[in-house]
Amino acid sequence: MSGSGGILSRAMRLVALVPAAVRKGGGVGNMARRVFEIYRDKGVSGVLRSFDVLQRGDGPPLMADANRPDRLQYREWIKRYDQPLDAEARRVALEGFHGWTANPSFVVVVDARQASEAQLARAMQSLAGQSFAQWRGMAFCTEGDAMRQAWLAAATRAHPRIALAASGAAVELQAGEWLAVLDGRDALAADALLRLAQSLQAHPAAQMLYSDEDRIAANGERSAGYFKPAWNPDLARSQDYLSRLGAFDATLVRRAGGFRLGGDESAGYDLALRCADAATPEAIVHVPSILYHRHVADATRPDAMDPAEYAPAGGEFAVAAHLGRHGLRADVERDAAGFRVRYRLPEPAPLVTLIIPTRNGLSLVRQCIDSILNRTDYPDYEIVLVDNGSDDAAALAYFEELKQHPKIRVLRDDSPFNYSALNNQAAAIARGEVLGLINNDIEVISPGWLTEMVSIAVQEGVGAVGARLWYPDGKLQHGGVVLGYRRGVADHAHRHLERGEAGYFGRAALMQTFSAVTAACLVVRKDRFDAVGRLDEENLKVAFNDVDLCLRLREAGYRNVWTPYADLYHHESATRPSDLRPEQVERFMREERFMFDRWGDLLFNDPAYSPNLTIAQEDFSLAWPPRVPVVGFGR
Repeated sequence: MSGSGGILSRAMRLVALVPAAVRKGGGVGNMARRVFEIYRDKGVSGVLRSFDVLQRGDGPPLMADANRPDRLQYREWIKRYDQPLDAEARRVALEGFHGWTANPSFVVVVDARQASEAQLARAMQSLAGQSFAQWRGMAFCTEGDAMRQAWLAAATRAHPRIALAASGAAVELQAGEWLAVLDGRDALAADALLRLAQSLQAHPAAQMLYSDEDRIAANGERSAGYFKPAWNPDLARSQDYLSRLGAFDATLVRRAGGFRLGGDESAGYDLALRCADAATPEAIVHVPSILYHRHVADATRPDAMDPAEYAPAGGEFAVAAHLGRHGLRADVERDAAGFRVRYRLPEPAPLVTLIIPTRNGLSLVRQCIDSILNRTDYPDYEIVLVDNGSDDAAALAYFEELKQHPKIRVLRDDSPFNYSALNNQAAAIARGEVLGLINNDIEVISPGWLTEMVSIAVQEGVGAVGARLWYPDGKLQHGGVVLGYRRGVADHAHRHLERGEAGYFGRAALMQTFSAVTAACLVVRKDRFDAVGRLDEENLKVAFNDVDLCLRLREAGYRNVWTPYADLYHHESATRPSDLRPEQVERFMREERFMFDRWGDLLFNDPAYSPNLTIAQEDFSLAWPPRVPVVGFGR
C-alpha cells in the first residue's frame, strides 16, 4: 500500500506508453511484436524497458549478443563517450583558461610503495603526459626499499618535474595548489588535470573534487567503470569512493590538518574524510568523467567489481575519527562490502509509533503484526493499525482481538482509499517521537531492523530512513529509490538482485544517502515529518507520496538514508490487485504529472545516481548516451 507504486505503477506506465508510440508514427504493432520477441520472459519491467529504448532510438542494439547485451560492453561505451580530446579540442579547452585569475596548479603525489617497475613507469608517464601543464609531482616509496628507490631515481631523471621525496615528509602546498594522490600501480587519464581545471572554472567555490574511475590492465585495456554519485555522506562512511581521483585545495588541506607522505592504505581515504569535514557540502564537487585508471588486482578477473577494494586496511579507524569530529556516538566495523557504521540509540530509546494501513487482508496483516511482535528487539514501540473500511468478518474479528493488546491501537476510517490521509491521520494521534510507516504486506526478517532504522533516523540532519526489502523468492525489492527511472518519477534501485550479491560496486549492500526511500517501510522523526507538511493527501493520494515526502525533507536540508542492515520481506501489492480501470489510470497519470510539475529537472538528475548510468532500467548499466552532470547533496 506504499505510495511509490510498484507493480500497479509499472503497468500504468505501460498503458500510457502505447498512445505515445501511436503518436510517433503508428508503429505500435511492430514495436509490440519486437518487444514480445526480445522480452517475452521478462514481464512488465522488460516490456517498459523495450518501449523506452525503441522510442528513443538511441544507444546500441538491444541484443547485439545474446549472451552479453551491447549496452553493457564498457569498451564500446568508452569508444563513443570517453576518448581523450584531440589536438584541436585541447587547444580550445586550454585557450578557455586565458585570463582566468584563479590559475590553479596541481601537486600530484605518486605513492610507489607497492608498484612494480612496469606499473610505476606507466603511472609516471601518465602524469608527465598530462595535457594541462600546471602541475608538479612528488614520488616516494618505503625507506630502505633499495629496488624501488632505484626505479624512482631513474623515473625522476626521465621526468624532472617529478621530485623524489622522503616517506613521512609533510607535503607543503602553496596558495592555489591542489593536492592529488596517484598510486604508483595506477594511471591518470590523459586529460585528467585539464578536466579538473575545467570543473574548477565551472565551480569557483569548489574546495574538493573527485572523479569517476575504472580499471586498467597491463596491456592497457580498460574495464569496470565506477560511475559515482554526487557528494553522498553516508556512502563516504561506507567506502572510499572519493580519493581516486580526489583533488583538495591547499587551504582546505591545511585546515584539515595537512598531509604527510606514507601512512597505511587508508591515508588517502582519511585525507578525503578530513577534507570533507572541513569543507561545506556545496564545495565538494563530483566530476562525472573517468579521470583515474585503477590497476587490475587479479588478471584473471579484470571485470570483477570487488567492493572490498574500496575499503582500505585501516579505513574503519578513519571513519571512526570522522564520526568523532562530528560528535556522533557510533561504532565502526569492517563489513563484506565496506564499512558498517552502528549508531548508538539515545538513552532511553524513543517511543516509536508503527502505522499500518489495511483493508481486510487478514492473512497478510496478521503475518505482519505477528512478525513485528515476535521478531523485533526494539525496546519501546506501539502499533496503530488503520482499518480502511474492512468488511471481511474474520478480519474484523481479528482487529477486535488486537484492541486488547497493550502495544496496539486500531483506528477505523471508512473513507475512500487515500494512502496519504490514512497515514497522516494515524500520525496525528501517534504517541511516539519517531514514526514508522509500514505496509500491511511487510514481514520482519531481522530482529534488529527497528533498532537500526531508529538509530539512524534520530541523527542530526537525517530525514527518512528506508529498509532493505526482499521479495518472498529472495530477490531484492527495494535497495533505495532512484529518481527518473524509466523516464517516470522514480523506482527502486537494484530490483530483482539475487540475495548475496553486493550490487553495483557494493551499493546494494552499503548504507548510503538516497534522494528517496519507499514508505513500504520508512522511519522518520515525527517532528521532521510534521515540519515538512506530512504526506500530500490532496495531490498524491496513492502514488509517489513517499517520494514527494522524501524530496521535501531533502529540500528542508535533511538527507534520506537507506540501510541494508534492516531486512524485511515485502509481499508487494498482495492486497491491492492491479486495477487498470480508466479512472485509476487517469488518477495515476495525474499524480505523475503533479510530480513532474513540482520537482522538474531533479527527477532526471538524481544526485544519488550517476548521469553516466541508465535510467531505462534499475541495474546500474551504462547510459547511451550519458546525461548532464548533477549537483550535490546536503550534509
